Amino acid sequence: MTTWSSPPAAALSSGRRTGALAEAAFVVCLEARPETILARLTARGDTEQLDRPLLATDDPLARITELKAARQHLYALCDWAVHTDGLTPEQVAAETIRAHDERAAEILAAAGRVEAMTAPAAPAPARTLHAVPEGAACMVGAASGEYPVFVGWGTLSGLGGLLRDAGLDRYAYVISDETVWHHLGDEVEASLRAAGIEFDSYTVPPGEASKSLDSASGLYDWLIDHRAERGHTVVAVGGGVVTDLGGYVAATFARGIPLVHVPTSMLGQVDAAIGGKVAVNHPRAKNMIGVFQQPRFVLADAAVMRTLPEREIRSGLAEAIKMSLLDSEDHVAFLEDNAEAILKLDRDATVEAVRRSVCFKAAVVSEDEFETTGRRSVLNYGHTLAHAIESTTGYSRFRHGEADGIGMMAAGRMSVAMGLLAPEILDRQRALLERYGLPTNADGLDRARLLAAVALDKKVQGKKVRWVLLEGIGRPVLRDDVPGEVVASALDSVLD
Repeated sequence: MTTWSSPPAAALSSGRRTGALAEAAFVVCLEARPETILARLTARGDTEQLDRPLLATDDPLARITELKAARQHLYALCDWAVHTDGLTPEQVAAETIRAHDERAAEILAAAGRVEAMTAPAAPAPARTLHAVPEGAACMVGAASGEYPVFVGWGTLSGLGGLLRDAGLDRYAYVISDETVWHHLGDEVEASLRAAGIEFDSYTVPPGEASKSLDSASGLYDWLIDHRAERGHTVVAVGGGVVTDLGGYVAATFARGIPLVHVPTSMLGQVDAAIGGKVAVNHPRAKNMIGVFQQPRFVLADAAVMRTLPEREIRSGLAEAIKMSLLDSEDHVAFLEDNAEAILKLDRDATVEAVRRSVCFKAAVVSEDEFETTGRRSVLNYGHTLAHAIESTTGYSRFRHGEADGIGMMAAGRMSVAMGLLAPEILDRQRALLERYGLPTNADGLDRARLLAAVALDKKVQGKKVRWVLLEGIGRPVLRDDVPGEVVASALDSVLD
């Protein structure tokens, strides 16, 4: 994030207006994703809105996205934000009133509030989003770096060309796992050679056990032996374990070298490779040791998933289901209507499933790169219990998506018990998970150990567990006031 040393007139003007508002009232920003803004403009038949000079383009969605990114630092000059995606006007009003009633007094009394909201050095984005490159599904507009996500079928052969086009062709250090490299190594090497890029490769054993500090240390030794430099690039080719491990090493070696993700699993493509969170596991907690490191680009070739075992595909689809529940009714309906085709890795259905998840996560990450506003935290729906299940079973009994399915059911149960979620939505979630062959409960787990692991979760703040719950499809909410008896009952419901 950069700051204006001498802010432009528009920023100063906005600061003065914000100062006047801040001195007089509790300031609320009504947020919405670009897709929501465009849908609202077109749904009400307001064609004049799309005829505005700023929206008079062949791609109004891209223009709305660009404008919103450019102005986000001004929208941030508020006391509270209500994310209106999926909400009716009445629900938006109710959320605004609730925020005022529960938080306004505390926020208005905070020392330095007006000064902070009107500071001349108000943060501004380093750049606005460029046009989406050909073949890219979307752009991630993180403050620390903007990058495209390419989604397609049979696109792995273009890796070398993309590296060259991105100016990352000095030297590539390819990190993969032994199984992935057995299937895809020849194609990756051929692509790099065709682009004239020198490279070396390093493989780790497949599985969560490789996502460790020991594995990272081995990679550091390898990079040092090969005289890796800051201008060289780490290319992580594999599932979530490899993109996390490779990303962590790229972020920490020589204080950071360029990173490219080539996710090859369903989980990696729909979730793990997007957003810049990279980490290794600690024996007591998953992803406890990590950093934020945005890749220069992500290349997701859905065709490579034909090499995966069926269980791995189903596990990854749990994350796609999670994204749909957080996103919209249309997204959920797509997964319901196309389950058979997606499970068979039908080309069009699979690419679309990946694209929808990628674009939703990209939008969330672009709004909250470092999990400072709470927006990005909603992506952890089901993860709090899932990570506890994985760590207490030694990362061996359940795939991540399988554990997440169980975690989503527990979070859904809490949502119903808290009066937030209609029971029929929980039933629909269960049916969708089961349709994709995912577990919704488990036996033989130690509840006391699970609760102890939950208490170590990264999302704990002030010794309170922050659960991601649902108020409806597309309406996640963070709650740290879930009573212990509600948590216990939800655990009982999934630990048969």
